[in-house]
Amino acid sequence: MPYWRLSSFYFFYFASLGAMLPFWGLYLQDLGYSALAIGQLMAILQATKIVAPNLWGWLADRTGRGMGIVRLASLLSWLAFATIFVVRGFWDMALVMIVFSFFWNASLPQMEVVTINHLGSRLRRYASIRLWGSIGFILAVLVLGALVEREGSLVVPVVTLGLQVAIWLASLLVFERPVEARAIHEGASVRGILRRPEVAAFLLAGFLMQTSHGVYYAFFSIHLTQAGYASDLIGGLWAWGVVVEVLVFAVMHRLLERFGARRILLVSLALAALRWLLIGAFVTEPAVLILAQVFHAATFGAFHAGAIHLTHHYFTGRLQGRGQALFNSLVYGAGGACGSLGSGWLWSEVGPLATFGASALVAALGLGIAWRWVDRERRF
Repeated sequence: MPYWRLSSFYFFYFASLGAMLPFWGLYLQDLGYSALAIGQLMAILQATKIVAPNLWGWLADRTGRGMGIVRLASLLSWLAFATIFVVRGFWDMALVMIVFSFFWNASLPQMEVVTINHLGSRLRRYASIRLWGSIGFILAVLVLGALVEREGSLVVPVVTLGLQVAIWLASLLVFERPVEARAIHEGASVRGILRRPEVAAFLLAGFLMQTSHGVYYAFFSIHLTQAGYASDLIGGLWAWGVVVEVLVFAVMHRLLERFGARRILLVSLALAALRWLLIGAFVTEPAVLILAQVFHAATFGAFHAGAIHLTHHYFTGRLQGRGQALFNSLVYGAGGACGSLGSGWLWSEVGPLATFGASALVAALGLGIAWRWVDRERRF
């Protein structure tokens, strides 16, 4: 298993995410965009996940060239992002975000399939590779937080472009491992799998989980800035959440063996609801924010590892590419886009506290759906 080659891709991919999620909203705000416009532009990054992973997943399943898709998408994503330095106005920025994120969002689902195929029967070791993505995220937010504090937000696109190039270079080092066709039953189809109540409930709960995260990704840094926090401290809070996430990833294989993916999903949703209430109501209390960021280990780290585990069991063999693509598009794509758009509107109309409160309700609804329908009789 090419452990370090696989890990390097996750490291740079999530480092680029660490550059964009905490600081892109601040960059857009410094360029003069309104809260509604920021919510719309951030939603584009998620909305392209609705289309891109499915299109590229279908192509990967048909050709059996998942790594070829990853390399091509990684190359085109940084070429598209490089045009960010010449755009002017909302619509130009939106067009760049659409083209860039269409390719950027294509690579990760296929990389998940490649990684899972390399792991084979050692699937529970997935988290030990994925944790390097979290380490990349931590380093990016800490370094970029200090740079933004000293140089201003104009360094954000420069650092992001460098990381996008690094993603492409890392993709060139990973080789393909064929999918074992015997893992899929005769006549199985994506549509048939989606008709199963536990699968539909799993995807809906995941959609609601990511919808609840929309305000966090789009406005958490702005929320902290308005409360008087410096950029390096904001980066530190983002990084702290992911530090705890790394610790969870390191022991996730043991947690999955002991508790199963269903229980991990339920706990993650419950802690998400609590997390948004704490951030919304106690932004001026650093100790409370530190506690709330600890829950990131559950709301993103544990949730993601458990969800990847479930998706792998639902979509097998030659359906893996489309299964991971569907998960990414419906959960992270549609859910993230709805969360960003909704939070942008709510932030403008009713303010931060109500917006975070609405996110908590959305996570609680996902908890109820998962508890009622997701794999009550099985334990993965």
